[in-house]
Amino acid sequence: MIENLFHAYTPLFIWIGLGLLLSRFTPDNFLKLLGQSLYWVGVPLQLLVLARHTDLSDGGLIPAISVGVLLLSLVLALLTWWGWQWYINVKIEPKKEPLESPDLLMRATLGSFILAAILGNTGFVGLTLTKVLTSPDNTNWAVLFSVTNNVVGTYGIAVLIASYFGKRETKNQWWRQIWDLITVPSLWTFFIGLNTQFIELPAIVESGLEQAVWVVIACALLLVGLRLGMMKEWQNLAIASIASTVKVFIVPLFVGLTATYLGITGEQRLIMVLMSGTPTGLSVLILAEVYDLDRNLLASTIALTFIGLFLALPLWLIWFS
Repeated sequence: MIENLFHAYTPLFIWIGLGLLLSRFTPDNFLKLLGQSLYWVGVPLQLLVLARHTDLSDGGLIPAISVGVLLLSLVLALLTWWGWQWYINVKIEPKKEPLESPDLLMRATLGSFILAAILGNTGFVGLTLTKVLTSPDNTNWAVLFSVTNNVVGTYGIAVLIASYFGKRETKNQWWRQIWDLITVPSLWTFFIGLNTQFIELPAIVESGLEQAVWVVIACALLLVGLRLGMMKEWQNLAIASIASTVKVFIVPLFVGLTATYLGITGEQRLIMVLMSGTPTGLSVLILAEVYDLDRNLLASTIALTFIGLFLALPLWLIWFS
């Protein structure tokens, strides 16, 4: 198992490490371009390929569980944020006001905190871990959970949150969030993929699409390394630690205990725990580039949740396998 996990995490270290090395020579405009390209082209292509191979025969149980985990994560994130703000206001002296509008900064930080705590990397890390640690009989549980998390979470709920909390000078209106949601390219390509499952493509095309998915993953990991390497301030490390704790420890613990109470055990319970406890998804950086959120907070949380996963994984295997 250790050898398999080593192979699973090797691409993470390679591409993130490359991004760290290249960050010294990379202009900030390139990060914006890379994030926009992943948002409009890369991730939609990935979901198109995944949707074409998704088996929906299990019905709505697994998608319902995935949505429930998203809502649970959202509630826990808000409760944790309010507790943190109470601690800051009561125990810590207010600091000097930043040069930028405090309202916009606070909104962007809150939106980033919520995204960091609720969005997991189910599409790459989650599917990799479940493939290594569970049998093929339950693979469809992991795939459906990941697809639902991406469609409903990353490019559904998360787009609304990012659109609402982004640092915009203009007043937020409900129709703006709805427009941002219905124009998400990943949603359209996902439904196109579902409705073209019966179309058999030439082998070379199928192979090319699958290879393109790995290129998308590499670019997303590269963006993480570039953003981490360009971080100059770590003032958000404390709040990033809190978001990371919620993401990789508190949420999966709640999920595991709830699943046990409902009578879900064995590998199916472990899959839900692993999927709900994956590190913060790389997609949050893409959303940060598109909607101008707190990039440092999100990048810090991604790094800390990867570290937290190594600490939490043995616990989940012992308690919930």
